[in-house]
Amino acid sequence: MATPRILAMVMAGGEGKRLHPLTAERSKPSVPFGGRYRIVDFVLSNMINSEIHAIYLLVQYKSQSLIEHVRRAWAVSPMILGHFVTVVPPQMRAGPDWFQGTADAVYQNLNLIYQHRPDLIAVFGADHIYRMDIRQMVNFHLECGADATVAALPVPIEQSASFGIIAAEADGRIREFQEKPAQATPMPSDPKRAYASMGNYLFSCNVLIEALEEAHRNGENDFGHHILPRLTRTHGVYAYDFSTNRVPGLKPYEDQSYWRDVGTIDTYFNAHQDVLGEQPCFDAFNLQWPIYSSNYQGPIAKILSGDIENSILAGGTVVKGASVRNSVVRREVILEEGVELEDCIIMDYVCVKRGSKLRRTIVDRYNVIEPGTRIGYDADADRQRYVVTPSGIVVVPAGRRGLDLLY
Repeated sequence: MATPRILAMVMAGGEGKRLHPLTAERSKPSVPFGGRYRIVDFVLSNMINSEIHAIYLLVQYKSQSLIEHVRRAWAVSPMILGHFVTVVPPQMRAGPDWFQGTADAVYQNLNLIYQHRPDLIAVFGADHIYRMDIRQMVNFHLECGADATVAALPVPIEQSASFGIIAAEADGRIREFQEKPAQATPMPSDPKRAYASMGNYLFSCNVLIEALEEAHRNGENDFGHHILPRLTRTHGVYAYDFSTNRVPGLKPYEDQSYWRDVGTIDTYFNAHQDVLGEQPCFDAFNLQWPIYSSNYQGPIAKILSGDIENSILAGGTVVKGASVRNSVVRREVILEEGVELEDCIIMDYVCVKRGSKLRRTIVDRYNVIEPGTRIGYDADADRQRYVVTPSGIVVVPAGRRGLDLLY
């Protein structure tokens, strides 16, 4: 079987309202994650590791931070024809409107598809934390003779009201889509689980072009709500079981089908906890399937003294007599004497001054936490100054220096 030509269209325009204030000055895919990544790095790394090298990143809301990150971190050799990661803002080729939905975003860039003439088009989201060998999904698509394939994550049936659910036959052919149903159709092989759509799609090129043109004529703009449900009535649309995907280099203790939509502050915070521990359920270190990001050229972390337990310290961080537990501390953070961090995410270029105590707190970039500050200990006091989630996670917005430097 000849290797198909694949063009990737990555949806990276997410506004990320539920992640506010982390998305006050940047789009959701540009939000930092872990010790050195951005959320967008995960889908781009999956593409590159899967040998998909022609990638358009469709952006929209507050995109400058993301554009700068891609420019610095994702330069692909121009010497190799067809290898690129290119940011595409709305071109307004079809009229004066910005992207009106996922399908409209691709429709407005049909000229790129005509230019590259691929066999398959991968339409993937840019706001999830996961590893995936997309070639295995491609093989499934080709073996089924599918016109379109949807990546599907098995979830407990009692959680199906939180997802778009796929009802499929035993061979994977999709019968219908159910949007957050109270009673979901279970997987054919497991009555206790249902297929949830991951928002990642493969299309045969001609099928996608025809579907986009029809959707545009009908005033439709979304894959999940419009294009895919209609295609199930006229074409072969299949569900690819993500739980069968196997990425090399995973440790036995990892969740083999790890996938998180970090769309809220709580899920974002919990995903950081998933990368901590001696045996994390998602280990960011994997030589056989690396997560790529920017080449940081600053100094290494320096611990002058302190008590560090189950934490990640990124490059340039300086610890001077602080206590750090169950926390992620990103680049060039200064932790002074007597500082206590517990269950925290401290982003780049933050200084936490002497005697401050933070618990279950996310501090965005370019902040100075003044001496003796207490955050995460008095919910009423925290709500007067910061965003506090129902579960009690406190978010300190980016400092003033960071409003034009969030990249």
